[in-house]
Amino acid sequence: MSLTGQVAVVTGASRGIGRAIALELAHQGARITVNYHASARAAEEVVEAIRSSGAEASPYQADVGDASQAQALIKHAIDTYGDLHILVNNAGITRDTLIMTMKESDWDDVLRTNLKSTFNCSKAAVRHMLRKRYGRIINITSVAGQMGNAGQTSYSASKAGQIGFTKALAREVAPRNITVNAVAAGYIETEIWAGVPEEMRQAALALVPLGRKGKPEEIAAAVAFLVSEHAGYITGHVLTVDGGMAMF
Repeated sequence: MSLTGQVAVVTGASRGIGRAIALELAHQGARITVNYHASARAAEEVVEAIRSSGAEASPYQADVGDASQAQALIKHAIDTYGDLHILVNNAGITRDTLIMTMKESDWDDVLRTNLKSTFNCSKAAVRHMLRKRYGRIINITSVAGQMGNAGQTSYSASKAGQIGFTKALAREVAPRNITVNAVAAGYIETEIWAGVPEEMRQAALALVPLGRKGKPEEIAAAVAFLVSEHAGYITGHVLTVDGGMAMF
């Protein structure tokens, strides 16, 4: 699944799933813009790991929940590498609590970071992809957006929103050879899950038929397939990578 010569932007790529995606796409030959918000040192480590493997990468700081910064991120990738083929909307946060104790500001932060950023970056990227008549957009969503999760109304809403966004945008841009898909992650070993209370983690693990947590690299492999030429006839699809946690 060679991506040689292609250019990719991965948001929230300084750690966890985003880091694994950036490394995998670079391994396949893509040139990567590693987006981060606050973790400059971690982003530099990702870039260095990519460069040491012989691939090209550059870091770029942007709060992708802000439209102007998202536009600047996409412009940076195009200016730096001359093109843009792949966008992976991975940036995300949680502010988990029951709805009766949830602050309005926390709700707004989660929807802004997880869902509005997907709109912001996709809108900026699509303008270029439409002209080129080619593109691959992948939205990293969650099984929480498919089946819900107590204590995560804001997170579940943002992830369900990404799924609806994926399907609608896929219909809009398909005539220009642009595919839009989502990868719904289950219980993946990341820093986000490390912040979830132990009882919630154990309850989640009990729902996984395969009986284990997933690895960020397993999400990255799914993304690499969906952006490859082998997936050119797949669009508007949600690929669930969750060990069987959410079966429909």
